[in-house]
Amino acid sequence: MARIVCLSTANWHPFPTRKQQVMSRMKGHRILYFDPPISRIAPLKAPDMAGRMRAYREEGEAVSDALTVYATPPVWPLHNRYRRINRANQKAQARYIKRVMASHAFREDSILWCYSPSAADLIDLLPHRAVVYDCVDRHSAYGGLMNPRVVDAMERDLARRADAVFATSRGLYDRLLAYNENTSLIPNGANFELFHQAVAGELPFPDDLFNIKNPIFGFVGMLQPCIDLDLLVRAADARPEWSFVLIGQPLPDVDVAPCKARPNIHMLGLKPHKELPKYLARFDVCLSLFRAGELSQDVSPLKFYEYLATGRPVVSTPQPEQIKDYNDVVYIGGTPEAFVSACEQALGERNPWLPEQRVKYGKEASWDTRVAQMTAQLKKLGIL
Repeated sequence: MARIVCLSTANWHPFPTRKQQVMSRMKGHRILYFDPPISRIAPLKAPDMAGRMRAYREEGEAVSDALTVYATPPVWPLHNRYRRINRANQKAQARYIKRVMASHAFREDSILWCYSPSAADLIDLLPHRAVVYDCVDRHSAYGGLMNPRVVDAMERDLARRADAVFATSRGLYDRLLAYNENTSLIPNGANFELFHQAVAGELPFPDDLFNIKNPIFGFVGMLQPCIDLDLLVRAADARPEWSFVLIGQPLPDVDVAPCKARPNIHMLGLKPHKELPKYLARFDVCLSLFRAGELSQDVSPLKFYEYLATGRPVVSTPQPEQIKDYNDVVYIGGTPEAFVSACEQALGERNPWLPEQRVKYGKEASWDTRVAQMTAQLKKLGIL
């Protein structure tokens, strides 16, 4: 039985991402899961964040007999611009994490499982016997108050120090392999059993879809700058008789006013993860809407694999690169005209092989399979 310290970039609640999906499947091991810290100035922009500033003083949440979740102390901003600030932040983080580790008898035999390049300045401050870096994004492509060179340098240092590296896309894999020969390509996956429920057609009909006419073209996911809402608006204008449904919350820097101005675009907001299959079951077509760019290119689209598990037709932009691995079952369009044409083809799909093959691909990409691949690699390297 291993002791794993997961230094996450996603809070355990409310929505499961790769971090939660992987850690919840590391059976037979004890896990301390640390939510990412918030900035000390976060309450200035969002007053409701003030309560989270003190969350690290509370007891950890035992979400299972083997896994406990802890908040972490707030950090100073600009740590992705100035490395000296990151080093100072990580010293404070280390003092807190070490106390928590000691209270659970996590000592030098622990495995540090890292998701952020900033952990490069933390690992030497914590007791451990191995380091895993699970890279899910091109972190330096996010923009904002960062220096890409600083972020890339931290990632390089972390990858070189790691005993095992996982990358979710070919671009990330090629980049990290240059730093560490023990790098493996393991894309994101899907909770296949949950999303395959959409195939049965016996799920309750969502109340907020009753007044939305078919056909429904649906998107599920956070509305981030990398999501091409302009393309969606163009498609909605071109086909006013179609309905476009967005399930997800826009980030503060995303302008959704054009979507709200279209009568055939319906923004339903966030939905509990377990309720998503009943919405997907009512979509005529599922949409993947990444705009071209450095960040999108290296994304491993989690929702895309969930779409596959439903068997529903999928229309996607050409980004990210992983979409092209499934071009036998996905309709792809990059321009507004090509995108509308792809939607028409998907809507008219009649080949029974296509939904069956999508489900097959979805099952092959299940989180159980992905974690089994990770576990096999870690055993091969003597880490587990």
